[in-house]
Amino acid sequence: MAATQNSVESETQRETKRHKPDENDGKPAAESSISGFEVGRILRDSAREKNIFVHGKIDDQEAIVILEKTPITQDVLPEMLKKSTQLLEMKNDIYSTYQLQPPPYLNGVKTTVICPATEKHVKKYQRQETFLIEETEEDYQSITLPYINSQSFSVQWVYNILEKKAEADRIVFEDPDPQDGFVLLPDFKWDQKQVDDLYLIAITHRRDVKSLRDLTPDHLPLLRNIREKGLEAIMKRYSVPASKLRVMLHYQPSYYHLHVHFITLDYEAPGCGVERAHLLTDVIQNLQDRPEYYRKHALTFPIRADDALLSKFREAGRV
Repeated sequence: MAATQNSVESETQRETKRHKPDENDGKPAAESSISGFEVGRILRDSAREKNIFVHGKIDDQEAIVILEKTPITQDVLPEMLKKSTQLLEMKNDIYSTYQLQPPPYLNGVKTTVICPATEKHVKKYQRQETFLIEETEEDYQSITLPYINSQSFSVQWVYNILEKKAEADRIVFEDPDPQDGFVLLPDFKWDQKQVDDLYLIAITHRRDVKSLRDLTPDHLPLLRNIREKGLEAIMKRYSVPASKLRVMLHYQPSYYHLHVHFITLDYEAPGCGVERAHLLTDVIQNLQDRPEYYRKHALTFPIRADDALLSKFREAGRV
C-alpha cells in the first residue's frame, strides 16, 4: 500500500480509512458523543465525493469527524420517492429540479470519529500537494527503510483484529494458518449495503512482511492462498466473480503490515491508479519470473508534501 502511515493517498475516499484503535490513547471513538463535537476547522471537503473532514474537539480532546453521504440503493428508492417532502426549485419546459427531504431514517450520513486525534491524523486528512517518487533499491535501503525503522508506526489495531480483540464480528473469512493464512473483512469505506462498491481487505497472519519490498518467492504460497481463498469467499458470500474484482496491493502502504485489497471493478476506489496499485496476479508473476524483483526493481509511489519521508528524499537530492 501507499506511502508512510502519515501520508495521504490520492483521493478523498481513502481518507475514510479504517479507524485504528492503537493510535488512540484515550477512550475509543465509539464512547464519544458526536453531539458534543466542537467544530474547529475544515480539513478537506469534496462536493463530488459528498464528504467532509472536520477537525475539532470532543470533551476537550482533539478529534476528527468524517461525514459522508451514504449512497441511494435500489431497495430504499421507492420508499424514498414516496415519503420524501419535495420543494420545487426550478421548472422550464420538460426540465424541473426539486429539493428532496427524505424521512430521517432514509437520510443517514456515515460518520467516522477519531478521538483522541493526533497531529498525524490532522495532516493525513488535510488536502496536500502530492509528488511522485521513483524509489530505487538504493533509495529504499538508504532512505525509506531507515526512515520506517526510525518511526513508531503502530499496527496494534491490525493485531487486535488478528487476535479477535476487535472487529471479530466483521470477519467474512479466515484461514488460521500462521504462515499462509489471513483474515478477510470489509474495508470501512464500504457500507456493505450493495456490491457495486464492494471493498474488502485481506490481512495476513504473519507479521514479518511490511510491504511489497519484503516479498520473495518464499511468499508465493501466501499470495496464492490469499488470491484463491479470498476470491472463493467473496463469490460464496457476495456472488461476485473473480472477473469483476481488482485484487491489488499498494506501495507504499498506508500501514506496514502486508494486506491485499479486493475491490469491485464498478467502484473507482482510491489508490487504484497505476502510480500506487500493483495487481496481485502481476506481483505473483513477477516473483515467479524474477525472485528479487521487489527487492531490486524501482518502485514509484505518490507522497504528500507534508510527509516526512519526502523530506528525507529531498535531503538526499532525490526530489
